[in-house]
Amino acid sequence: MTEGFDGQKRETLRRFAAVGAAAPFVGTASADDGGDENETREAIRGYVPTTPGAHFSKLRDDLRLGTGEAQYHLRKLEEAGAIESVKDDDYRRFFPAGRFDETDKRALGYLRRETPRGMILALLRDPDATGADLASALGVSRPAISAAAADLERAGLLDRADGYALTEPERLLTLVVRYADSFDAAAVAVADDAASLVSYDP
Repeated sequence: MTEGFDGQKRETLRRFAAVGAAAPFVGTASADDGGDENETREAIRGYVPTTPGAHFSKLRDDLRLGTGEAQYHLRKLEEAGAIESVKDDDYRRFFPAGRFDETDKRALGYLRRETPRGMILALLRDPDATGADLASALGVSRPAISAAAADLERAGLLDRADGYALTEPERLLTLVVRYADSFDAAAVAVADDAASLVSYDP
């Protein structure tokens, strides 16, 4: 490992460790842990609640950890009850323990996938968008939209009985607003416009 990369890793870990140190988690790192272990574990504890639903590879890469290093600390934090993970097809996604229900976890998992996230964001902006509209907006093929729509329907997040309709738009919008910075610029833009997307019907 080069000295420059090691310095970047240390800076990344310190940034998330500062968040982790203030996080309302149980199962903090043991006082017996070494300094580097403690800092790494605190960084993960800071990262997971700010990026809920991130899969293993994203967490490892964002924190500049080795595969074995990430596996070791994630296992320790799960054993301590600080985080939990769920299997999502080929991914294992991580969440702060006890923070989200199963629907939120499914929703966050799909919000972390590019095409489903793009569809959700587009439908939040325009609930009448068609498959062709979505394909054009996202720059993907109609079959890609159909495949993602089928996945979202199986997850209980989309109804395809009459076009494409999000089943829980308020929940999805809340998650987008809360974690927009951990998704992409399009999510941030939707979050910024959230007030105009919420209909008031007393």
